[in-house]
Amino acid sequence: MGSLDEGHLCVEIENGMKLGFEKEPETIAIEDAVKVLLQGLGEDVNREGLMKTPLRVAKALREGTRGYKQKVKDIVQGALFPEVGFHDGVGHAGGVGGLVIVRDLDLFSYCESCLLPFQLKCHVGYVPSGQRVVGLSKLSRVADVFAKRLQDPRRLADEICSALHHGIKPAGVAVVLECLHIHFPNVESVFLDSKHQGWVKVLVSSGSGVFENESADAWVDFLGLLKFRGVSMEKILTKDSTKQSWCPSHSSPMAKIPSELVASSPEMVAAVASIFRSLGEDPSRKELVETPGHFVRWLMNFQNTKLEMKLNGFACGITDLLKPNGDIGSRNNGHMHTELNLSFWSQCEHHLLPFYGVVHIGYFCPKGFNHIGKSLLQSIVHFYGFKLQVQERLTRQIAETVSSILGGDIMVVVEANHTCMISRGIEKFGSNTATIAVLGQFATDPAARGMFLQSIPDGTASQIS
Repeated sequence: MGSLDEGHLCVEIENGMKLGFEKEPETIAIEDAVKVLLQGLGEDVNREGLMKTPLRVAKALREGTRGYKQKVKDIVQGALFPEVGFHDGVGHAGGVGGLVIVRDLDLFSYCESCLLPFQLKCHVGYVPSGQRVVGLSKLSRVADVFAKRLQDPRRLADEICSALHHGIKPAGVAVVLECLHIHFPNVESVFLDSKHQGWVKVLVSSGSGVFENESADAWVDFLGLLKFRGVSMEKILTKDSTKQSWCPSHSSPMAKIPSELVASSPEMVAAVASIFRSLGEDPSRKELVETPGHFVRWLMNFQNTKLEMKLNGFACGITDLLKPNGDIGSRNNGHMHTELNLSFWSQCEHHLLPFYGVVHIGYFCPKGFNHIGKSLLQSIVHFYGFKLQVQERLTRQIAETVSSILGGDIMVVVEANHTCMISRGIEKFGSNTATIAVLGQFATDPAARGMFLQSIPDGTASQIS
């Protein structure tokens, strides 16, 4: 009889969260805070799609900051193994003087300036001493302990380096982090900047012992093993250049949402501060003092607005937006037209985490009309994107709205990257989700669907990154 039949469940699950955590005071406090945030956006917390959102957000945040409750000593202790070096001759290897490096560790952390997750690729190495080496998996686990906290790239690199140096007592430790922070536009600026860059990238390093001096020979060996990854000392930011925050919340259009909106929502700001306390952080820490306001500004992008009124305004001028264009094939009722790579930005209503990507639209024009203007289609995409969403609904809404304007034969493909796929649960980096909606002729004609799908370029979902 299996363990489930016998009623025996493991107390700890793989990601470190205890079963029954839903009843813990910290979880309940975060749930209550999330409800305040949703209500501040004008949402109904009892709506079917949002009923479990507070718990999902609480779980994601507690999983994503579990590093506060972990100790490096518990990880490294017992993972040091004897390994002799060269006995004769000149050289370095084994447990003395031979460089050990683990590359391409995919991790994520939460930005302490805006509370949004950021991705990082970690390269960590050390020079053994004392004829002992550490289990390689421990390098990744130590890095993950500090990544699973509210972080800044520079401090994260320094904390990983310091912890490993004190934990395994090597001749030196080197850490290089390649960090990617989502650069999210606000709903007004996205119409003005069609070439908006979706990410802010920064490269930082930290070293101890033989790596403490950035000009040391040890760095030559370390970076030589990263050269095919485009990492060089010239690209790594110095400590002086990273004193100012890299977070887009300080300088991007996201920061330009009127401060009155934040000032008029003290309950939302207080709710974010309470989340910090529930996670084990001090909201009065100088790096976190402004973070609640930054996060609330971010959420204000997704206020529940009367979208239909705006769309009606565009639809009234539809004949002015129609223009001639080429086609990729002919069907019985006219030419098939496509509009590809329409960028979108949205917020998952299940986890309050961003997702983004591109929308492809194919349609057969009614008789007497030609190609619809790209600006109208992009406007429809943005209006449905800038709200709490799920990708399946976003795809359907775009298809139905375009169909209501053109009538009938519409196909929509949405390709998206979901932050929730890297910052919770399976932590699957590089995954991508595609959804399809078909109406009219596309629903019954496989050849038409195939023709449209063939027109979509490969790898388009990553073009805005």
